[in-house]
Amino acid sequence: MQVIRNIIFDFGGVLVDLDRRRCIEAFRRIGAGAIAGYVDECRQEDLFHDLEVGLTDVGRFCEAVRRACPGCNASDDDICDAWNALLTGIPRHRLDRLKELRRDYRLVLLSNTNPIHWRKAVDEYFTAGGLTVGDYFEKTYLSYEMHMLKPDEEIFRRVLADSGFAAAETLFIDDSAANCAAAERLGIAACMPETSLTPAAATADAALWRL
Repeated sequence: MQVIRNIIFDFGGVLVDLDRRRCIEAFRRIGAGAIAGYVDECRQEDLFHDLEVGLTDVGRFCEAVRRACPGCNASDDDICDAWNALLTGIPRHRLDRLKELRRDYRLVLLSNTNPIHWRKAVDEYFTAGGLTVGDYFEKTYLSYEMHMLKPDEEIFRRVLADSGFAAAETLFIDDSAANCAAAERLGIAACMPETSLTPAAATADAALWRL
């Protein structure tokens, strides 16, 4: 029988709830309707892709948004706020569950994310009770720092090697079937909550409480 000693958590759609419609409306309000279309279609190419793999920084990303939206004079802060409108927060009980799990498992986070979203999470979502993200995870593996994205199998190999996790003793929780399949090809057990880009707390929480 397989014994799980380590858990790799995804971020968006598993820990943090997401609201695509709220994000779309936020971009439209600042005159960035073309970017709202990217969010509506879940497109990850071009400027969003470059931000998530660390090929561009926040300033250049914001300038690219303005260039893509004629007439948009939004500030960098306005653009970052609109992009952050996708994130609706992490319920306190999920954070409490992470603390419980850390007593029995080694926990790390692996996310396709960007510096705008991650800074908001670090500053606002993991700080309840005076804690930090380091109180929940041994280490965070972020696509924009690693310069690669799930479901590339290499990103999983790097996490396993850096953390010292054995694939056969590791569980990966992610809301993407493609990401879970990539992990499973390397011998990692995978669990996919039935979440989407709208709040789906019940299914994400069910995955956490089954452990």
